[in-house]
Amino acid sequence: MKLTKKLVAVLIGVVVMGTSLVGFTSMEAKSVAQVDAASTTTQKAQYKKPKYIFTFIGDGMSYVQLNAANIYQGVTEKGDLNLGNLAVSEFPVVGSATTQDATSFCPDSASTATAISSGVKTHSGVIGYNADKQTKPESITEKLKKDGYKVGIVTSVSIDHATPAAFYAHVVSRSNMYDIALQLADSGFDYFAGGSLVQPTGKNGDQRDAFEIIEEKGYKIVDSKEEIMALNDQSGKVYAISPNLQDSQAMTYDLDADKGELRLKDFVEKGIDVLDNENGFFMMVEGGKIDWAGHANDARSNIGDVIALNEAIEVAVDFANEHPEETLIIVTGDHETGGMTIGQATTGYNTAFDILENQKMSYVEFDKLIGDYKASTSADKAKLEDLLPIIKENFGLVTSKDKDAAKNPALVLTDYEYKKLENAFKETMKAQEDRAQGEQQTALYGGYEPLSVTLTHILNNKAGIGWTSYAHTGVPVPVYAMGQGQELFNGSYDNTDIFNKLVEICGLK
Repeated sequence: MKLTKKLVAVLIGVVVMGTSLVGFTSMEAKSVAQVDAASTTTQKAQYKKPKYIFTFIGDGMSYVQLNAANIYQGVTEKGDLNLGNLAVSEFPVVGSATTQDATSFCPDSASTATAISSGVKTHSGVIGYNADKQTKPESITEKLKKDGYKVGIVTSVSIDHATPAAFYAHVVSRSNMYDIALQLADSGFDYFAGGSLVQPTGKNGDQRDAFEIIEEKGYKIVDSKEEIMALNDQSGKVYAISPNLQDSQAMTYDLDADKGELRLKDFVEKGIDVLDNENGFFMMVEGGKIDWAGHANDARSNIGDVIALNEAIEVAVDFANEHPEETLIIVTGDHETGGMTIGQATTGYNTAFDILENQKMSYVEFDKLIGDYKASTSADKAKLEDLLPIIKENFGLVTSKDKDAAKNPALVLTDYEYKKLENAFKETMKAQEDRAQGEQQTALYGGYEPLSVTLTHILNNKAGIGWTSYAHTGVPVPVYAMGQGQELFNGSYDNTDIFNKLVEICGLK
């Protein structure tokens, strides 16, 4: 900042006399304001308002999740010590955002998504309200819709889940999913896609069907691949539901997806078609099951969904390459989940991410196999040996007595690991109400199916991956940016500043 001789003299006088800057005369204060204004004007002149804005949020995704996916891609595609090439590695700007909310340094998705969408700190569990739980900030999507943009919300989990809801709804509790669905209907936003609704008829199933209300508000609801792929900029307001839903009305884990199944990238591609217009659009895209896999400590499923999000980002990058002067892409996480780390106590300085290829299904699908076994086997006749063939088939883990043990010694269960499996199997075979309780059980299984989570832990540990939690942690998240206004996202700042920077770039109030 260039200072006048008079202003320099004033500043020196302040230091010498020990007085404060409050002692400036009004003329001197005005000089400072004019200099700052000139500086701000210069900065704003470096970019123009983007016509197309993509905001990608990896729920539960921080630096480790991204690097784990990078490592997995590198070693499985090339071997040895190679990194993959995630799209964000080519982004010209990288920042870092803190994630604490008004109540915790380990926040939830409701409060962190509200910080990103609306620029305020609020309580965990609260969506689209200030910390007083009474006043409603105007979200970036609401502002842009008023400004003439079309708006799209895409997620791999249910559309009424916390992160997507923070971009179109205001509720004091994220569990009020029926209210969220009704606000979707009233939002007037142009494109919703991905998961379905968890509470379409309310918590008790006694409310009017939200799908009917959404249609009455002018939305076209489609849930077949043929209908979805036929959507275009003449389709009007759309809610496109994935034909393949897995758990809690969410899309399938990418690890479990069938060939030809619609994936996150397909909904982004179709969103571009639907939202295409002269005034531009804003699209928020969430990789929601990255978080769910983190909660379950399932590294392979976590990595698979990070890669799926990356493929969706690549769609936006291809679009930006066609519209380089008009597009802004932001990629971030809302918080980290699971305390995932690369490096584990029993592997020392070694990692072996390639052995994660032996996991063929997510913990969700393996839970189903366990359920089938429990349904067909009485507790007194159940034994772990019965499940060793499907454990081998779906995780690659074998005992030292297995005929293929010598082929891949890295996958042979140690006596310690086998004992852990035996204990987990015993707990799994019990009715839920009869299972052991207490601190040790929580640390071992985190409320998940004991046998499934123990299998993922063992395979993860052999690969060199550790976990510290079944919940969220307080580490910062990266913020990647490319396109118009990208330079504003450099540096270290709070997650609320993502909203503030978008408001500034778009010239909004």
